[in-house]
Amino acid sequence: MGRPEKILTAKGRRFLLTVETSKAAEDYGKYEALRNDIWGFPEDSLPGSRNMMCENFLYDGSSLFLAAYAADPSGSFVEDRAHLVGFSYGFVGVRDKTVCFRSLDNLWFYSQYTGVLPAFYGYGLGLSLKEFQKEVLVGVFGVTIVTCTFDPLTGVNAARNIRHFGMDVLEYRAATYGEYGGHLNRLDVPTDRFFIIWDLKKPRSRPDVRLDDLLGSRHEVVQVEPRLVPGRSGFIDLEIVRGLRLELDSEFLLVRIPRDFYLLLWETDVNDQALRGIPLEWRMRTREAFQILFGRGYRIIDFRTVPGPPPANYYVLSR
Repeated sequence: MGRPEKILTAKGRRFLLTVETSKAAEDYGKYEALRNDIWGFPEDSLPGSRNMMCENFLYDGSSLFLAAYAADPSGSFVEDRAHLVGFSYGFVGVRDKTVCFRSLDNLWFYSQYTGVLPAFYGYGLGLSLKEFQKEVLVGVFGVTIVTCTFDPLTGVNAARNIRHFGMDVLEYRAATYGEYGGHLNRLDVPTDRFFIIWDLKKPRSRPDVRLDDLLGSRHEVVQVEPRLVPGRSGFIDLEIVRGLRLELDSEFLLVRIPRDFYLLLWETDVNDQALRGIPLEWRMRTREAFQILFGRGYRIIDFRTVPGPPPANYYVLSR
């Protein structure tokens, strides 16, 4: 079998997307190093390099390692740690635990990590890695269902998973990973996640909903107000949750989330407990909203951003 790979050109730079094929344990250490560069939480490590090698479906296991390498100044690709700028990692699992591996139709792929170094944001590498993952899973693995989790308050992930790829939210999981720190999380904010499914056979579609018709008190569940606060880097306008309207009962509802939850976590990481509590309030109020609305039969059908200024992020729900 030839190694799946593709070349991506974006903003004058070239990138190689490829499947890891190495049978040398030392070649897998670069994935753990990159994971820690991106997320900055060494307590949440990948397995050791020897175990990662054994997990690889090309060795003894069922894991898939995808790498994104940036070309060097000469335009050549060197597949080493210095040029590795993004990766995706996941493994084959089973859907129905009573069937397990007795049926091939019961297999799905759990996509655990997809990350890109901040210096390489804006090149479309995250989307390209997911598209490449889809090609390999369908063409090589023969698996057409992918699952993963993401933080419901992160608009960048919602835009990719819900809006771009059309993934479906199966459930809301509260405090999924316990205490989780690093660059993109805070230990004092619970690690709630959406558990989502990506049907690779389903054509992408966009619901026929005019967002402008839904903006306003009759459809917006989360009530938000702007507030100028003394953040970590100086005074900054942040969105503050001031209430929920759970009595709303329209066919379509909107659940708003912060413009940039990562920025909100960073700017409120201060000693002032009132400021520190802003992202926690977002977490607990939106947790309540999603759990109640899901219990009433609502489901997420889209994610949209109102350009602004300032911009605003909304999940669109329907029943």
